[in-house]
Amino acid sequence: MADFDAIVVGSGMSGGWSAKELCEQGLKVLVLERGPEIKPERDYVDQLAPWQEKNLDRISQDEISKHYYKQYPGVAYAVKESNKHFWVKDDEHPYETAEGTEYDWLRGYHTGGRSIMWSRQSYRMGPQDFTANKDENIAIDWPVRYEDIAPWYDYVERFAGIAGNRDGLTQLPDGEYQPPFELTCAEKEFKTRVETAFPGRHVIQARVAHITKVTDEQRALGRSNCQSRNRCHFGCTFKAYFSSLHATLPAAERTGNLTMLHNAIVQSVEYDATTNRVTGVRIVDAETNQRRVFTSRLVFLNASTIASAMILLQSKSESFPNGLANSSDQVGRNLMDHISGAGATGLIHGFENQTVFGRRPGGIYIPRYANITEHDKPYKRGFGYQGGATPLGNAGGQKAGIGKAFKESHGAPGPWRVNIGAFGEHLPHPDNRVTLSGNTDKWGNPLALLSVNYTENEHIMLEEARKDAVAMLEAAGCTDIASAPVSLTVPGNRIHEMGSARMGRNPATSVLNGWCQAHEVPNLFITDGSFMTSSACQNPSLSYMAFSARAAKYAVELMEEKVI
Repeated sequence: MADFDAIVVGSGMSGGWSAKELCEQGLKVLVLERGPEIKPERDYVDQLAPWQEKNLDRISQDEISKHYYKQYPGVAYAVKESNKHFWVKDDEHPYETAEGTEYDWLRGYHTGGRSIMWSRQSYRMGPQDFTANKDENIAIDWPVRYEDIAPWYDYVERFAGIAGNRDGLTQLPDGEYQPPFELTCAEKEFKTRVETAFPGRHVIQARVAHITKVTDEQRALGRSNCQSRNRCHFGCTFKAYFSSLHATLPAAERTGNLTMLHNAIVQSVEYDATTNRVTGVRIVDAETNQRRVFTSRLVFLNASTIASAMILLQSKSESFPNGLANSSDQVGRNLMDHISGAGATGLIHGFENQTVFGRRPGGIYIPRYANITEHDKPYKRGFGYQGGATPLGNAGGQKAGIGKAFKESHGAPGPWRVNIGAFGEHLPHPDNRVTLSGNTDKWGNPLALLSVNYTENEHIMLEEARKDAVAMLEAAGCTDIASAPVSLTVPGNRIHEMGSARMGRNPATSVLNGWCQAHEVPNLFITDGSFMTSSACQNPSLSYMAFSARAAKYAVELMEEKVI
C-alpha cells in the first residue's frame, strides 16, 4: 500500500495549487519542499524600516561576491540584507552554462518558493497565444485553446484575489477581478494622449494579485486587503498578495489531508515498468544527507521548469534510458523566458501641484498590439509594457540630501516621470535547453547545464519596442525623453522560465498531453512552467495556477475511474 495518494514536488506557485486541489478532493497528499520552512510571524520582515537593518538593508559587496553573485545582480530591487534568506546562496546551489552562453537562475528554496517574492503582475493568455505556433508553423501546436482554460482562470482568480479592470480586450481577456488600483492623474492623461494618437493601443491598470475587497473565503485564511505599502518582497504580514504560503497551502492544510516535508531534495521519480506507473519519489535530506523513498499512486512535479526537467532526466531506467517520460527527447528542451531591456522614460507636465499617497503594487500596463491591431511588423509575436507615472519627489532616491529638508522634499509636489519597459515573447527552440552536467552538488545530484540563446526575432522585437516607447512618450507630450540602447537581459533574468516538458498532441514531439499528463506515464503530471508550449508575452504565473487546478481535477477523476 502506498504511503500517500499523491506526492507534490515543490510548494511554490503551482505546487501550492496542486496540493490545495488534491487535498480538497479528498486525497492524502505529501508536499516535498527542498528548502527550510518559512513562518511569516518569524521570517517576514515587512514591518522593519531600512534604518533598523544593518547597512540600511543593503547586502555588503563581499557577501554579494561570495554568496549572491547571481541572485543579487538579477533582482537587486528585491534582495536585501533583511530578506536574503528568501534567496538561495549561489555558492551552495551552483549550476553551469554551456560555452558561449549565459543564464541567470534566480531561486528561492523554502516554503512557498518564489511565490513569496514574485512581482504579482497577473494576466491571462489570450486566444491568439494558443494558436500562434500553428498559425506561424513554429515548434508545435498547443493541444488546448483559450476556451478550455477560461473557466479555470475564473476559478483561480476568485480564490487568489486579482485587482484589475475589465477592459474588453480580446488579446488580454478580462477576468474575475476585485477593484483595481486607480491610475494616477498623470497616468490618466498619458492614457488619453496615447490612445488618441495610436488607435488600437491601450493603457490600462496593471492587474495584480493583491486583495482590495477581501472575500469571506480569503478572510477565513487570515488574509486582508492590501495596505499599499509596497513592502511585498519582504513578505506580507497582511497576507494581501497571493502566495502559496498565504493561500493555497493553508487551504490544503485545513482539509487535514496535507503532510509537508521540508529539506527534502527529490533525486528521482520511481518507475515500475510492469505497471507503467510511477510509484513514488526518492529524496535526500538536505540537512542529514539521509536517503528515503516515499510511495504514492500519483505524482505531480512542481519543482520549477528547470528542476522538474532535471528530476526527469535523473530518473533513468531500462524503459527510459534518457530520462523518465523522455522517449521524445523533448525533456529539457525549448527553454523560454521573457525578454526585456527596452523602454523609455520622460517627464510629463501639468501635474506639478499634485502628489500621491501610498505605494501601489502596480501602475500601468500597455497590452500587446503588435500583430494584433498593428501588422506588417518586422518580427513575429509581440510585447507588452509595464510602467507608471509618479512625481519625482515621491520616487525615493531621486534627490540628494540628508535630514529634515531631504525627507520633506520626497513628499513635495514636483515633476512627474513616466517610465515604460517592454516584456516580449521568446520563441521556442529545441536547442535552448537544460541537460545534466557531469559535475555534482554536495548532495551528489548532477548540476544543471544550461544553454539558452536569443534569435534575431528577439533582437529585432526589442529594438522596435524601444522605438515605440519613445514614440508614445512623444505623443503624450513628454519632455526629457531618455531611451538607452537595447540591452537584452540575460536568459532567465526575468524569472519566467518555461517550456522544458512541453504539452502537445503527439507523444513523438511532446512530453505532456493537454491535461499536463505525461504521454508515456499516465499517473505523472507536471504543472509548473515546464508544460508551456510557447511563452506568450504576459506574465505566466496566473496560467500556471489555472493549468494546475485543471490538471488536479482531471487526475482525481482518472483515479476515481481507476484509469490510473
